[in-house]
Amino acid sequence: MIKRTLQYYLERDARYYPILTVTGPRQSGKTTLVRNTFSDYEYVSLEETDLRQFAREDPRGFLDRYPGPVVIDEAQQAPDLFSFLNTSVDRDAAPGRFILTGSQNFLLMESVSQSLAGRTGILNLLPLQRSELEGEERQAPENPAALFHNRHSRLDLWGTVFQGFYPRIHVSSIPPEVWLSDYTRTYIERDVRSLVNIGDLERFERFLALTAGRTGQILNYSSLANDCGIALDTAKRWISVLKTSFIIFLLSPHHKNFNKRIIKSPKLYFYDTGLVCHLLRIKNPEQARSHPLRGALFENLMAAEIVKTYTHHRLNPPVYFWRDRTGHEIDLLFDDGGKLFPVEIKSGQTISPGMFDSLTWWSSQAGQSLESAALVYGGDEYSSHKGIAVRPWFSI
Repeated sequence: MIKRTLQYYLERDARYYPILTVTGPRQSGKTTLVRNTFSDYEYVSLEETDLRQFAREDPRGFLDRYPGPVVIDEAQQAPDLFSFLNTSVDRDAAPGRFILTGSQNFLLMESVSQSLAGRTGILNLLPLQRSELEGEERQAPENPAALFHNRHSRLDLWGTVFQGFYPRIHVSSIPPEVWLSDYTRTYIERDVRSLVNIGDLERFERFLALTAGRTGQILNYSSLANDCGIALDTAKRWISVLKTSFIIFLLSPHHKNFNKRIIKSPKLYFYDTGLVCHLLRIKNPEQARSHPLRGALFENLMAAEIVKTYTHHRLNPPVYFWRDRTGHEIDLLFDDGGKLFPVEIKSGQTISPGMFDSLTWWSSQAGQSLESAALVYGGDEYSSHKGIAVRPWFSI
C-alpha cells in the first residue's frame, strides 16, 4: 500500500470524534486507507445488495448489529441511516465508533449536514500527491514558500502528467488509457446518473471533454454551454456535478486591486491530469509534451499538487489567481494571513528573462520585494533571478 498523508489525521481525529467521514472521488483509495488505518474494526460495504437493503429497511437493527467500532463503506447508499447514527452517538459519544466513507460527495454531505453536524470529522482523500507516489513524507506547509523544497524526483514530468495519480494505475501497473476509459464510463453511468437526471449521457460525456479542453482557463459558462449545445443553467448544474464528485475544482480570483478592473470569474482545473489527457485523447507522454494545451496541463499539475497537499493536511488551500482586464496575470497567488506570495508557472525546461515579467510587474505594483515571489518551471534545477526563487516542477 502507498502510504497516504491523510492517515495521520485519520488516526488523530478518531480520538476526537465519535464519527469520521472520509469522502473523495471514486477510486482515490478511501477504502484501502480506512481498512489499513482501522484494521481491527469491523467492515461492511453498502455496495453489497443485502447489506444495503438491511441498512435501508431497518437502520436501527443494522446499527444494533454493527454498534462500532465499524467502517461503513459507501454510507450514502442508505441515507436514513444517518439519523439513527445521530441518536446512537448521542447515547454513546465514545470517539472513533464509526468510520463512514463515500464517493458521491453531494449525497453523503447532504446526509451529514442534516444529521451529523458537530458529531463527525470530515476528511477528503484526493488522488495521490507526487510525494506520496515517491514515498516521501511531507510536513504540513507552515507558509507558501515551504511548499517548494523537495530536491529530487525519480519521475518523468510528461509521463507523470499522462499517467496521473489515481492509485490503481500505479499499484496494479494498468495502462492509464485502459483504466481511465473504464473509470470515465463507470463515473458517468453510476455517479452522474445518481447525482442529476441526465437523459443524454453521451452529451454529458461531450461536456466533460469540452471541460477538459478548458483546464487552466477562466470558466465561461456561456461558451461552454454553446459549444455543447445545452442551456446555460444546464452547464452550471453539470459543472456543479463535476465539483461535487471531485473531478474538477475552481480557483477563485483574488480581490487585490491596482486601480484596475479585475477578473471575477474562477479558473477551472481537474484534480488529475491523467484524466484530462484521456479526455483530450492524448495517447502517450510525447503527445502531452507537444500538445497545444501543454502549458495548461503543466499549470493544472502544479495547481492540483498544491490543492492536494493542503487538503491532505486538513487545511484549506489559501491559493487564488490574479488577473486584470488589461492582461496582467499571476497564475497562483497565496494569501498567507494577508501576506501575498505570487507564483508563476511555466512548462519550459529552459529559463528565459521573459518568464519573470509578470512577477516583476505585480511585485512593483504591490510594493513587495521580489524575494516574496517564485517561478515554478518544467526543468530540474534550483536557482534564483533577481531575488525570485526558481523551483523545479517536483519541488512541490
